Amino acid sequence: MQLNKFTDYALRILMYVSRPRETPYTIAEIATDLRVSQNHLVKIVHFMGKHEWLITTRGKGGGIRLNEKALQLKLGSMVRILQGENQIVECNTPPCVLRSNCGLKGILDQALEQFYLSLDQYTLGTVLNAPPKNSPIALLNL
Repeated sequence: MQLNKFTDYALRILMYVSRPRETPYTIAEIATDLRVSQNHLVKIVHFMGKHEWLITTRGKGGGIRLNEKALQLKLGSMVRILQGENQIVECNTPPCVLRSNCGLKGILDQALEQFYLSLDQYTLGTVLNAPPKNSPIALLNL
């Protein structure tokens, strides 16, 4: 399974704005640093603001901040919401002639559910606080 661009960019934005600083982040600076179009980021930030993962403020001095509550959210739940109703296999559009004798969709749906359950072992906060893969701290935990 591959995450869609919306999910990929959303997770990057959450990690980006989690870095503490005095002033809010702006769409323009995030777009520049992440090399993503501002128009695309506006849609993603708006979506995450509606889910209260981000705090967005308009006007002078406004910008984007991470809602501290988002740090406690389970990663699997977040990815499920970001991915939407995307299925690994679509058997109905166009209708597949193999549907009546096929167990593949059920198996893939079960695997997708296991993927989300695996991600639910972690919160956004644990992802942000994880030491770099090759750091001495990470190597001690092996």
